[in-house]
Amino acid sequence: MITQIIAHRGSKGTRPENTLAAFNQAIDDGADGIETDVHLSSDGELIIIHDETVNRTTNGEGRVFDKTLIELKQLDAGAYFSEKYINERIPTLEEVVDLLDQRKYRGIFNLELKTDKIKYPGIEYKVYDFFKNRPIRFHLVYSSFNPKTVSTMHKLQPDVEVASLFKINTKAARKFIRHKIIQEWHPSITWVRSHRFFLPHVALRPWTVNSAEDIRYCCKKRFKGIITDYPARALKIRKEIQGE
Repeated sequence: MITQIIAHRGSKGTRPENTLAAFNQAIDDGADGIETDVHLSSDGELIIIHDETVNRTTNGEGRVFDKTLIELKQLDAGAYFSEKYINERIPTLEEVVDLLDQRKYRGIFNLELKTDKIKYPGIEYKVYDFFKNRPIRFHLVYSSFNPKTVSTMHKLQPDVEVASLFKINTKAARKFIRHKIIQEWHPSITWVRSHRFFLPHVALRPWTVNSAEDIRYCCKKRFKGIITDYPARALKIRKEIQGE
C-alpha cells in the first residue's frame, strides 16, 4: 500500500490555510488528497474555514455562524499568514469544488463537517444536496468528530466514504467499524504514537503528521494515508521510503 499524502487545509504550512491559494499549492505539490472544513454562515451558506470564529485567520472577529456570506467575504483571510497573501478571501464550498474541477483534480477531497462544537442545523443535508446536484470527479470523503454527523452522512450517501475523527476516545469509531458505517479512522498522530504497540487492524489516516520523524514512521508502517500541513515534504519522504 502506498501511503496517501493528504494536504491539511490545503498546503497549510506554506499558504494561508483553507484558501484557494492553499488548495492550488496542494495540487501543484502533487498531493494525493486535500482535507478541509465546512461551517454554515448565518444565511445558510457552506463556508470553508477551520475555526468556529474568524478571529485567528482573518482580520475580523466573531462566530462564522453569526455572519452572512457578504460579511465573511469582506474579511482578509491571507494577511495573517504573510503580506504576500493580502486580500485572500474565505471561500465557499462551491468555490473550492469549482477550483478542483477547473484544475481537473482527481484525488481525494476530504470534507470535515465541523459539528463537534456548534450543531449547525441541517448542515449534513445541505452538503448532501450540494454534491447530489453536481458531478463528482474526485474521490469524496466525509469526516467528523461528531458521531451523529458520521451516521447521518452515511445514511444520506451510503456510497460515499466516511471516516471517524478522534483525539482520544475510540468508542464511536469502533462501533462504526463493526457496523460498516466507516472504512477508516482518522486519529491524531499523538494517539497513534501512544498506541504504537497495539494498533487496531483498521485503515488509518493520522493527523496532523508534520515532522520528518512522524512522516517516516507512518510511511514505514504503510498507513493508508497521512494528513499533513506540508504535502511536498511528505511526498519527498514517502518516495525515499516507498519508492513512489
